Amino acid sequence: MEKLRKIMDSFISNKKTLGYSIVSLLTIASEQIFSSVAFKCPCNSLNTLYGCVFLLVPALLLFLLGYFVNARIWLLFTGIRVREKKHCCGFWEKGCFYLKVLAPVTAGTVVAPLTWIAVALLSASFYECAASGNRFIRNKVCTNQTTFKECQKLLEKIPCDESAVEPFLSENSTYIAKFVSFRAQSQIIGWLLVATIIIVALISTCISRCHSPVSYLQMKFWKIYMEKEREHFKTKAEEHAGQLARRNINCFFEATNPPPFQTPHSEDWQKTSFPYTFNKNDQYYSMIHKYIDTNRGSTSGEGGQVFSVFGFVDEAHASDQGV
Repeated sequence: MEKLRKIMDSFISNKKTLGYSIVSLLTIASEQIFSSVAFKCPCNSLNTLYGCVFLLVPALLLFLLGYFVNARIWLLFTGIRVREKKHCCGFWEKGCFYLKVLAPVTAGTVVAPLTWIAVALLSASFYECAASGNRFIRNKVCTNQTTFKECQKLLEKIPCDESAVEPFLSENSTYIAKFVSFRAQSQIIGWLLVATIIIVALISTCISRCHSPVSYLQMKFWKIYMEKEREHFKTKAEEHAGQLARRNINCFFEATNPPPFQTPHSEDWQKTSFPYTFNKNDQYYSMIHKYIDTNRGSTSGEGGQVFSVFGFVDEAHASDQGV
C-alpha cells in the first residue's frame, strides 16, 4: 500500500510530463490507425497534394484543438474587453504581456502536432506519397530522359509498387537512386525532427528555470500550496453554490423573501481571474492570495512580470473549472 501511494505521489508531482506523454501516445496510436485505415496514396498527379494533406492538416487541427482545450487561453481571453477598459495600458505593453502568456501555452500546444509529424515521417507513408509527385524531385530524377512522362509516371507509382521503378533505377546512376529513396529520406527527416524537438525542449526548459526568480524548494512549496488552494476553492465553491441554490429554491416554493446572502461581486471575480504576474517585492502565491493581502485588490494593480515557470498558477484553478 505504501509503494502504491509513492507511485501515485510520483504521478501527481509529474502530472504535466505525464500529460504530455499520454497526449503523445494517443497521437502515435491515432497516426498508426489513420495511416493503415484511411490513407491510400492515389499514385497519380495528386500524390503531392494528397500526401501533404495527410501529413500537415491533422497536425494543424491538433494545434488548434490544443489551443481550444488549454485552460490558460480561456483565463486570458474571458472578460478581456472589460479588463482592458478598466486597466488601460499601451499597445506594446499589452502586446508583450499577451506574448509572454501565449508563448508557453504555444510551446505546450505544439507537442501533439509535432508528435504527429515525427511519427508520420518515421512511418514514411505520407512523405513517400507526397515526394513521389514533387516537381523538384521529378526534375532532378527525370532530367535528360527521353521519356520524361514515362519517368514521371514511374515515380508516381512508387508508393503503390516500389518494384515498378527497379528497372529504371538499374539503368541510372546512384545519384538518381538516392532521390527516389523516399522512405529513407522520410525516416532521416523524422529522426532529425525528434532530435531537434528534444534539444529545443531541453534548452528552453533550462533557460526558463535559470531565469526563475524563486528557488527549487520554494517552487515545490508553491505547487503544494496551489494544489491545496484548488482543493479548498472547489470544496468551498460547491458548498457556497449549494447554499445559494438551496436558499433560492426554498424561497421559490415557500413564496418568501430571501434572507441576505454574501457572495463575491463581479469585480471581485474579475480581479482574481486575471492571469498571474510575479512581483519580487510582494510575493503572492496566487491571484486570490494577492486579492486577500491587498485589501480586496484595492491597494495594488496588476503590476508584475509574466514568467513561464509560473504557468501552473493559472492552470491550477482554470483546468479544474473546465473552462
